[in-house]
Amino acid sequence: MAEKSGLEGNIDIPLIEPASQSFKQRMMSMSVSNIAVREWFSKTREGVKPWGEFINTSKFRLPKTVAPIPKRVMKNIENFQGNYLFVFMGLVIFCVLTSPMLLVALAACLGACYIISLKNATQKLAILGREVTVAQQYACVGVLSFPLFWLAGAGSAVFWVIGASFFVIMLHATLHVTAEEAEAFDIDMDEVQVV
Repeated sequence: MAEKSGLEGNIDIPLIEPASQSFKQRMMSMSVSNIAVREWFSKTREGVKPWGEFINTSKFRLPKTVAPIPKRVMKNIENFQGNYLFVFMGLVIFCVLTSPMLLVALAACLGACYIISLKNATQKLAILGREVTVAQQYACVGVLSFPLFWLAGAGSAVFWVIGASFFVIMLHATLHVTAEEAEAFDIDMDEVQVV
């Protein structure tokens, strides 16, 4: 006869609730959960060309005709994608730092989110006996900060950053000679002979 052991039962694994996680743990889980974004950022960061090559003024030339511009722009955007991302981020930082009211609005919004993360790490918020989730609290902060951002001129700042980034990036991509064009230019120069 087979003997049964007295070791039967279910193993209960305690689940970590998102509200009980610290702010740092939630940010880590968000960053780990979106692998595609992390891979894109690491690829873009590795693809940053040297700034000397990016700003080399000897490589800036007006195209002779309009025909090569689309190809030049696409090649330069592909080649300098990481640099253009830094240009965009620099313009965002410039816009925020030069607008004190926008800086105050961002600080207030981020401060409220930080306080929510601290409060929910220790205990859950309940209003009229009903538990309010962390997502609902963040949504409330977003709704309440909308008028503050509107008064601070966040909409015009966003459109300024988009417009300035587009202008600077397209200007650079249009004027910077690609490697293929530089080789063709050197070949053209070699063919010219003085008799």
